[in-house]
Amino acid sequence: MASKIEKSIPATGSPADLKEKKKERILDLSRYMDKLIRVKFTGGREAAGILKGYDPLLNIVLDNTVEYLRDSEDSFKLSEDTRQLGLVVCRGTAVVLICPADGMEAIPNPFIQPE
Repeated sequence: MASKIEKSIPATGSPADLKEKKKERILDLSRYMDKLIRVKFTGGREAAGILKGYDPLLNIVLDNTVEYLRDSEDSFKLSEDTRQLGLVVCRGTAVVLICPADGMEAIPNPFIQPE
């Protein structure tokens, strides 16, 4: 008679195969080490800096970090104002988006209807 534990293990692979699959990461940040990246956080903050380190929980360390400030009248718009932060440790649970800074450009919103 099979135990509850044996029933919960899928028949497609051994437990060793499952451990190997767990080690595979969705996001490989190693190719962005020592390169400029842009990070968006929950709450709408955005920053750019040089990636110096990270861990499996997506906590990241940025150097020469610049925060892009929001427009005081429209909180959904970024203003031209920035703030120098220097060396920053970003908590992984607050990170929404990570992208390389090169190859990124702002475009006008195509969904805004002219009035």
